[in-house]
Amino acid sequence: MTGTTAGHDTAASPGRKGGAAPGRRPDDAPSSGATRRRERLSRRWQRDMRWSPYAFVSPFFLLFAAFGLFPLLYTGWASLHSVQLTAPTDMEWAGLHNYTRIFDDDFFWNAARNTLTIGIISTVPQLLMAMGLAHILNYRLRGSTFYRVVMLAPYATSIAAASLVFVLLFGRDYGMINWALGHAGIDHIDWQNDHWASQIAVSTIVIWRWTGYNALIYLAAMQAIPQDLYESAALDGANRWQQFFHVTLPSLRPTILFTVVVSTIGASQLFGEPLLFDANKGASGGSQHQFQTLGLYLYEQGWINQHLGRASAIAWTMFLILIVIGIVNYVISRRLRASG
Repeated sequence: MTGTTAGHDTAASPGRKGGAAPGRRPDDAPSSGATRRRERLSRRWQRDMRWSPYAFVSPFFLLFAAFGLFPLLYTGWASLHSVQLTAPTDMEWAGLHNYTRIFDDDFFWNAARNTLTIGIISTVPQLLMAMGLAHILNYRLRGSTFYRVVMLAPYATSIAAASLVFVLLFGRDYGMINWALGHAGIDHIDWQNDHWASQIAVSTIVIWRWTGYNALIYLAAMQAIPQDLYESAALDGANRWQQFFHVTLPSLRPTILFTVVVSTIGASQLFGEPLLFDANKGASGGSQHQFQTLGLYLYEQGWINQHLGRASAIAWTMFLILIVIGIVNYVISRRLRASG
């Protein structure tokens, strides 16, 4: 009995051969393995948190490099060469000849003047109408959501469909516009061949398409203006018109500047509306180039006359014009922030 008891005591006593080590549990070995797994998962999680955002945005940069950056660099290189569209790999060095030729090109300056005038005729009424519509919708109206959807519908409409409808409206002998003018005692206007009439007609398409879009931008900015400003103005005796001129407009200065810049950039790139409005269905912008824009002139030089080098120089000139517009926007916005 004594030996048996001693044997049990020997097997059960800690620190002896065959027993567990002092202060160590039998499951310590699996615990260290779990710790290593947790450390590996932690490192993997850190790498995932660090690199996942780059993986998510990488498709944009890949597409931009393939369809944005490469064409930009290629057109810049092609603008320094004499190259035809039919043989884009056969380049002959021309230096700055394509750029210097632009300054002596009457058709380029005609397209630049048309782009400027159409841009002014379409941008100024468009933004004024958008401001008025946004001011009306800023108040509580029955069915305001419906009106917002209706205003956005022209923006979602195809340029081709809208332009073809306006071609029918501005027809010389059968158009609804001339029919209405005839009832008012005004003679029929040749909207497609007259210089100013054709530009007004093209501008009308732009106004119809973009007024609602800009109105929603103004409406969103108006709804962000604190109501306390209107309440303070009302306590001072200001009516709605005075509140609009002294509260709404000053608060919308950054938004107005944004819409002006975006509309100016859009006007400088105007292409689809004048192309489809042309009765000859060409890129000449009318029989006398009366509404040919810079976008149409670039298309005519590159894809009709097949002068790829010259078209590339025109494209880069337009790009430089947009850079100047961006710089002017930056300077004006800084002055507005400083004055505010």
